Amino acid sequence: MRIGGRRRRVAAVLAIGICLAALAMAFNVGWIVLSWREGAWFLLGLLLFPLIVAGLVLNTIFLAREIRRNEQHNAFINAVTHELKTPVASIRLYLETLQSRPVDEVRRQEFYRTMLADSDRLLDTVEQILRAGRAGHVHGLTTRRRLDLAALADEAAAHVSARYGLPPGAIARAGLASAPVEGDADELRAAISNLLDNAIKYSGEPAKQAVQLSLSGESAGWWTLRVSDRGRGIPRNELKAIFKRFYRARQRATQPEAVAVAGTGLGLFIVRSVVRRHHGRVHAESEGPGLGSTFVIELPAAPEVA
Repeated sequence: MRIGGRRRRVAAVLAIGICLAALAMAFNVGWIVLSWREGAWFLLGLLLFPLIVAGLVLNTIFLAREIRRNEQHNAFINAVTHELKTPVASIRLYLETLQSRPVDEVRRQEFYRTMLADSDRLLDTVEQILRAGRAGHVHGLTTRRRLDLAALADEAAAHVSARYGLPPGAIARAGLASAPVEGDADELRAAISNLLDNAIKYSGEPAKQAVQLSLSGESAGWWTLRVSDRGRGIPRNELKAIFKRFYRARQRATQPEAVAVAGTGLGLFIVRSVVRRHHGRVHAESEGPGLGSTFVIELPAAPEVA
């Protein structure tokens, strides 16, 4: 209902703008027909009315964009509130349990592990928000070091596997064992982690084993990193939009489980920002809903050391 209501509001704004533009055009045509013999007024109207129509069209487009932006901001605030509140509530519950009654050592250690995992989730969310804020203002890298993209990919895979409790090798790794690049290790590791995180979240439980991470040198002077899954897939008309800030893929009637997927809508925006700062390219590939997706990062290879 909420998504339908938003679409109806945007459609209403567009309809009003189109009607006003059509009305102005009708007045324009009628006025020209009535006053074509009066040359000065005819020329004035011929110039003025198209400007009015253009202004109405631009104003309608602006209003529609502002409505959508406000809706995305509201969705982001709700998502962040959930992402922050859930681990805090979980940690508080376990602490109250430990404080209120005796707990045997086995359960105590289990509580500690759960609280640490919730703390990591909380920290990841905060870092995601901070990183997105920096991505919107920083256009270049302040530090550049020679790095191994293959090693960063392995570290990201290990981190995401630990976060979701996946068994070793759940994220299939293939391709090159070494791929030197220049850049920021933390940013590149975060970008790869975001892609893997998305692949796992949107794949669903049975498909977690199907996430693949590959690294190759398909073009001279470039490394190509691919993260593939067999999950929900992406409609073709959203393949570019998903990299926008706060954008979340729309839920469809054929995907009722989409409600359970948590997120802030910042992950892919951060990926795009990081890749651009490293003078690379990123895009998504998918045959459509239910057919899986592949995210491709291309980064320039570091020059050979003399």
